[in-house]
Amino acid sequence: MDLGKVIGFNLKDLRTSRNLSLGQLSKVSGISKAMLSDIEKGNSNPTINTIWKIANGLNVPYTRLMEGVERESELVRREKAVMQIGESDHYRAYCYFPGTPTRNFELFYVELDGNSSNTSIGHSEGAREYIYVMNGELILEMETGSHKIHEGDAFTFDSSIGHTYINNQSALLRFMVINYYPS
Repeated sequence: MDLGKVIGFNLKDLRTSRNLSLGQLSKVSGISKAMLSDIEKGNSNPTINTIWKIANGLNVPYTRLMEGVERESELVRREKAVMQIGESDHYRAYCYFPGTPTRNFELFYVELDGNSSNTSIGHSEGAREYIYVMNGELILEMETGSHKIHEGDAFTFDSSIGHTYINNQSALLRFMVINYYPS
């Protein structure tokens, strides 16, 4: 699957269905018109934060830009999950189930290398994030405080505010994330 082309197709469809010009979308998303045009043409593989900014500007779930047709039942093998990287390759998120018109959540498996971090901009208003730590210790920093989430623990929060995932240990940190968007 060519993720860049899928994102480009969905972006153009969403933008034109809302009668937005590239300039108007640029203003509400904070992404340049040139970058948006390049993404729409499928010539770019945007970073996670770029996709978040566009999704927030369009007021849609993050994975709406990556969705295809949902099947009645589906097995997603690890090698078929769509990998995305953060601003650096120390953070890898594998999307197993993107949001769709009939599914208001996204499911990710995430890896964060030792002694590294990744900052995520706030998601759309009303969004919640649910985290389950599979191994290691995740430090989650937000404007409202810092939280240590240990192996086997789960945590939920209002993800409309920016947050940073931190792995202060040397070993790979693995966790699951569900992003929920109210209807």
